[in-house]
This record gives sequence, structure tokens and C-alpha cells, in this order.
Amino acid sequence: MDRTIVYPGSIPLDTDILGLNRNVMIGISALSQAVLGNGSIVDGLACTPTAPASMTINIGPGSITALAPIDVSAYGSMAADSTDQIIKTGINRQAIPFTLTAPVISGQSINYLIEAAFAESDTNPVVLPYVNAANPAQPYSGPNNSGGAQNTMRVQSVQLQLKPGAAAASGTQTTAPVDNGWVGLYVITVNYGQTAIIADMIETLPGAPFLNFKLPALRPGFSVMQTFNASGIFTVPPGVTTARVTVIGGGGAAGYHAVQPGAGGGGGGNASGIVSGLLPGQTIAVTVGAAGVAPTSPAYGGNGGTSSFGAYLSATGGQGGQGGTASLFATAGGIGGAGFGGQFNQSGAMGDDGSAVSSHGGSGGGAGRGRGASGPLPGQPASGYGGGGGGGGASIGASPTGSPGGAGGAGLVIVEY
Repeated sequence: MDRTIVYPGSIPLDTDILGLNRNVMIGISALSQAVLGNGSIVDGLACTPTAPASMTINIGPGSITALAPIDVSAYGSMAADSTDQIIKTGINRQAIPFTLTAPVISGQSINYLIEAAFAESDTNPVVLPYVNAANPAQPYSGPNNSGGAQNTMRVQSVQLQLKPGAAAASGTQTTAPVDNGWVGLYVITVNYGQTAIIADMIETLPGAPFLNFKLPALRPGFSVMQTFNASGIFTVPPGVTTARVTVIGGGGAAGYHAVQPGAGGGGGGNASGIVSGLLPGQTIAVTVGAAGVAPTSPAYGGNGGTSSFGAYLSATGGQGGQGGTASLFATAGGIGGAGFGGQFNQSGAMGDDGSAVSSHGGSGGGAGRGRGASGPLPGQPASGYGGGGGGGGASIGASPTGSPGGAGGAGLVIVEY
């Protein structure tokens, strides 16, 4: 940031102060631009009803940034600089009220738009004392002793405007477009016969450039992990625009065969990747794939469910292992699920086949898989997320009997931000 140099004994100049003010403004502008960019950003300026409620709303204190010339007109004795562009900040320290009017025709509604813009103006006129060289003890009043007042403050503020749309049948009314050079902030819907504005009637205009987070909300890298063991909603926290997501599909259950060992269930698929372009406050549906259900009578094992993170990533569940009553050389293990949408997509491991020769059930596929059993013992359920269930063994002899298999493991979704 530039700094003015003065020396002992030199005659003070007005530019010593004016230059200091301009340099500080330019320095703050550089910092604002580095943090916020070149676009308009709004902070504060909350729109609230009055208390008690009335047809008036208040726009609270706040600020707006905008790209603007350094000075479009002369700044005291300093020349104008309308060529160089910097980020300027307009500040309102007091709330500003607006009164709205309801439509006069029954059944109609009207949308009011609140828009904002950066404003700069010279104000606070004062009659200043000037040096009278002929009689220093008697200063002039105003320039050339004219008695004229001069503006003493260049104010940067937020200009606010209430813009009504056209009244129309309720539900068909439209919002007026945002004017060039302004940014839209809120839409307030007023119905016929309405006598007071309440909070539910005030909506933030989509795309309004509000500052959604402050620096303390920023996190280094992916420092927070949220796991979903059941389906739910992920709400993007303040300051977060990128997340690392892993989805694992549910594991398939083992099959249950009447006279042979059952086959192991397939493991759930896996997908992981970086999801960018998120918006703070955005809600994303998270689905956690269910575990494949082990049958209680001879049948194929149940398939695992699909896990997903919105439309960004998904992983299908593993298929159930083979079972049933048909005479087979060996019961076939379930096929693993597949991953989609990530930078890394992986299929789940296939479940092991059940072996009639050894009377051994097939183990499930994937990490945390269930172990297949030997002889007339049930297979083990999966112990880890997305693992396949282990197949039950079979008794030996002239009339062998198969055993139930184990259930698959449920899916999982991990979100890091």
C-alpha cells in the first residue's frame, strides 16, 4: 500500500490527508478483491418485518462490494481517476424501512423486489474557515470569503430500492427483473387484503450474492467426516463448496440350498470421488443400500441395495448367492455390485461358490465378508459394510441337508469436507 511521506518543517498540504485516505481505500480494495473477487458481494442487509407486524419491512445494516472507478470526480484538490477500477465497499449502519401496499382487486397478489447497488456521493456541507493572508487573526468564511458551504465527506453506502411487479391473480404474479447495475436481494409477496408482513412472506431471491460464510467457517482440506449408516440428508455446511465422497453398496446375502452348501453373497460396489460446485445450505439426498436378507427357507440370497450421494455417485449392491432346490454341481456365488460417478469406481468381489464335494458353503465377497460353513452349520453374516454373507454348509450322507446362509452387510456413505 502506498504511503505519503512528510518532513519536519515542511508546509502541510491538503493532499497529505487526501492521499492517505485514497491510499488506504486502495489498499483495502486489494485485500477485498483477493478474498471476495471482482463481483458484488452482500453481507448483512437482513430483511425483517416490523414488531409489531405492519405493512413495513426493514432492511438492516450491512454492506455491498462493487467494482468501480477510484474517483469519478475530483477528490478535493486531487484529480479524478475514472480509469483505474477497484473494489469499493458501501456500508449502511442504520436500518432502512420500506412500506408495501396490498393489491386493490380481490384474488390478486403482487411481488415486491428489493434490490441493492453501491452508491458514492459527496455530502455533509460545511462553511469552512480559510486563511486570510491580510489578517490571519480574522479567517475568511468559505472560499474567497464567499460564505459558501462545501461538502466534507465522500460517502460510500448501499443504495436500496423497492420495485413492485404487476398485480395479478394469486399464483400467476411475476417478479420484476433486476435493474442493470443492481443486484436482487429479496422478493416479498403481498396478497389482497393483507394488513401485515410476516417472515414467511419474505424470500431471498435465488442467486442473491450474500456472503454465506465468514473466515472462521473455512476448514483446511477435508478435515471433517460425516458417515451415514442409514439414509438421510446431507446439508452443505457454511464455507463448503467441495466434498470427498465414498459410497459402498449393500452386500448380498448367502443362498440357502435344500441339500447342498449355499453360495456366498457378492460384495457391494464402491465409488469415491471429489464433488465440487456445492452451495452452502444445499441439501443432498443420501441413500444407504440395505443389507441383503438371508432366506429362511431354500432360496437365493437377497440382493444388497444401492447406495448413492444425490445424483453424483452411486454403488449397486452385491447379488445374493445361489440356493434353492435344483440339483447343482455347485452353487454359484453372487456377483459383486458396481460403482458409478466417482474418480475411482470399483466392483465388489464375487461371493465364493458352495462346494457339494466338500460340503462347504461359499464365503461372501468383499471386505468384512461372512465366512462359509463346513458341514451342517449355518453360514456367517457379513461383519463389515458391503460384505457378502457366507453360505451354510451341508450334512453328508445319503440324505444331505443344507443349512441357512448369512445376511450381507449394509452399505455406507462417507462425506468428508
